[in-house]
Amino acid sequence: MDTGLCAFLVGWLTPEVLERGAMSGALLETWVISEIIKSYLHHGRTPRLSFYRDKEQREIDLLIEENETLYPIEIKKTASIQNLGFKGFDVLKNLKVPVGHGGVICLVNTLVPLSEGVDAIPAAYL
Repeated sequence: MDTGLCAFLVGWLTPEVLERGAMSGALLETWVISEIIKSYLHHGRTPRLSFYRDKEQREIDLLIEENETLYPIEIKKTASIQNLGFKGFDVLKNLKVPVGHGGVICLVNTLVPLSEGVDAIPAAYL
């Protein structure tokens, strides 16, 4: 979960090289999830985290479970909400559990509502 060590070990030593790296999106996902885990642990709480992938290969990067409700999170390496490629969290309706407000954590500068139940959230907020 140490993305700084990972970047060093693969030789991505500048922000420019890291941005262009083939695995930069995966590295961002790892960083976001590790920051969320650290936040829970810092507050003395145990995170209840998972992800979703079905046989049609539809996936959601992160599901946070709180009080029997799932809060879906997508993580995207983009600063443009037009380029998010976000299809929504409708696939969770099949699970027959309550689904709370979702988020797309990305490189936007401010919180941007994408729909009634989903916001684009700046990664810098973490």
